[in-house]
Amino acid sequence: MKIYLAQHGNQNPETIDPQEGLSIQGLADVETVAKMAQIKPSKIFHSVKQRAKQTAQIFANHFNSPIEEKEGLKPMDDINPWIDKLEDGLMLVGHLPFMQKISSRLIVNDENAPCIKFHQGGIVCLEQNKDGKWEVGFFLIP
Repeated sequence: MKIYLAQHGNQNPETIDPQEGLSIQGLADVETVAKMAQIKPSKIFHSVKQRAKQTAQIFANHFNSPIEEKEGLKPMDDINPWIDKLEDGLMLVGHLPFMQKISSRLIVNDENAPCIKFHQGGIVCLEQNKDGKWEVGFFLIP
């Protein structure tokens, strides 16, 4: 099984954009990563925040994948409900520390032991091997 975890692209400061949508650099970075990635997620779920929605939309356009907003993907949300919802080909687009916690839980079984350094606009592919263990398949960063 493969899943894809993506941190949203760089956002505008709240003083400029109260919704903190993607900055010009953030848009460019996500486009670059989307063009480099040779993947076809089965579904793309994103958080309710504008920057995650924009990031997911760019990915969905490039990967021709269905996209859906989901509760439970905000920065401080509990990762536990997602552990049992993971399915092959799923992409989650969200925030730190959520992305770091879910990856750490899968790889080292401890959400408080960071093992991947996420980058805004980047994608991490985690693969579950035949023994049920998770490992990093690849990561792409702007």
